[in-house]
Amino acid sequence: MAAGIQAWYAASDPPIRVVASGSTAQTAWLPPGRDADVVVLDLLLAPDHPECYGDLRRLADAGRRVIVYTMREDEQVALTCLELGAFTFLTKAEGQQHLVDATIAAAHDRPYIAPALAGAFAADTKSHRPQLSAREQEVLIEWFQCESKQAVARRIGITPNTVGTYLDRVRLKYANVGRPAPTKAALVVRAIQDGIITLEEL
Repeated sequence: MAAGIQAWYAASDPPIRVVASGSTAQTAWLPPGRDADVVVLDLLLAPDHPECYGDLRRLADAGRRVIVYTMREDEQVALTCLELGAFTFLTKAEGQQHLVDATIAAAHDRPYIAPALAGAFAADTKSHRPQLSAREQEVLIEWFQCESKQAVARRIGITPNTVGTYLDRVRLKYANVGRPAPTKAALVVRAIQDGIITLEEL
């Protein structure tokens, strides 16, 4: 599988450079893997691989952009990965173009929602919605559509620190209703679930 992914990346336009590959998440912590912009994690959820969720959490907590790429198609697994901090979730059945597009999006900090993840959103029936102010929703939507807080600040005429304050408030409100959203990807999930933004608007 690793050789196939490298071939897909090499054939993309522009080509995506693979700096390291390995059979465990340890590759992402050692040079040259620790300098990679994006980590593709093959999530093996099986009795002999109980550490995979932990690997994902540690990478995400360290600020790494992690694409979970897995044979698993369970909707709850997809949502759990997002809640743990994955940048996005792809099934291997979704193939080459989605992985290439997701990797490019991750490198530029743009949300990427593949079909399996969209289906997981639709299947999640949690109804506890925090009360977001109109300004909080505006900042949230702008952030999804921009590559940085600085770009949001320029577009709506506030400082980057104020953008961060609004996003922190939104995260706190989601945490308070039992729906944590520690990362941009997780906030995208929540916003789509709650009708704040649609897939077409991303």
